Amino acid sequence: MYAVVEIAGQQFKVSKSDKVQVPRLQVEEGKKVTFERVLLVGDDKQTKIGAPYVAGSQIEAKVLSHGKDDKVTVFKKKRRKGYKVLKGHRQSFTEVEILKVA
Repeated sequence: MYAVVEIAGQQFKVSKSDKVQVPRLQVEEGKKVTFERVLLVGDDKQTKIGAPYVAGSQIEAKVLSHGKDDKVTVFKKKRRKGYKVLKGHRQSFTEVEILKVA
């Protein structure tokens, strides 16, 4: 069984025991979290599509850890003007393990 769930404005396809990196959540490590914005639930036999969400469906997950992604470098330059700017960014994420798709 799999589901498409909306977490912090992004959509993720998940199934039981998947480990997914989602945008940073304000939940402590080791705690359980429930996602109720389920867009689609399906298995081999049938698929339920929500309008916009599937009624009564939810995803239970456990927060494993918080972290930061690799650095993304942003370099700007205007030729022959002496203008150069170098910036970097590291996006924060939360790693969750899907416990139950219902």
